[in-house]
Amino acid sequence: MSGTPSGRAVGTRDRDSEGRARNARPRDGLGRPLPYGADGVPRQPEGVVRTPEETVTEAQVLLDAGRPFHAHEVFEDAWKSGPEEERGLWRGLAQQAVGLTHAARGNVTGGARLLRRGAGAVREWAADSGVREPYGMDVAGLVAWAEELADAVESGSAGDVDAAERAPRLRGGA
Repeated sequence: MSGTPSGRAVGTRDRDSEGRARNARPRDGLGRPLPYGADGVPRQPEGVVRTPEETVTEAQVLLDAGRPFHAHEVFEDAWKSGPEEERGLWRGLAQQAVGLTHAARGNVTGGARLLRRGAGAVREWAADSGVREPYGMDVAGLVAWAEELADAVESGSAGDVDAAERAPRLRGGA
């Protein structure tokens, strides 16, 4: 096989230590793949088990830095490793973060759809659980944030979405 400019053999796939396919390409702050050898932002490790408080804190740091794609990975870890009764909450928050990612990338349809899907999941979780402020998060504020941003993205009034500027406040209101 001939090589690529990055030195990788054509036709090879990035694999993790267990042989599973993994894309090792660097990524930008919105999770878009960059060319091999480019400077990207550090990727979030997958499968990290955090306390709910650590999850919220780490996700907020990433959101504030304009890295909602990476925040979605933190929420996804909580969704996959947390208790069954909280999965709807974390899945909804991950969908909201991906919705912000798509909106910031200029994907109006995908951004609005995922923001609304995430808002619905978080709302449904709160209604089913009866919990309104899990881990200090304002569920009603997060739902309103996602729905308002979805409306603004679809109507065009949001303009170019800056992920850091439009990031929600997970604790203390959105």
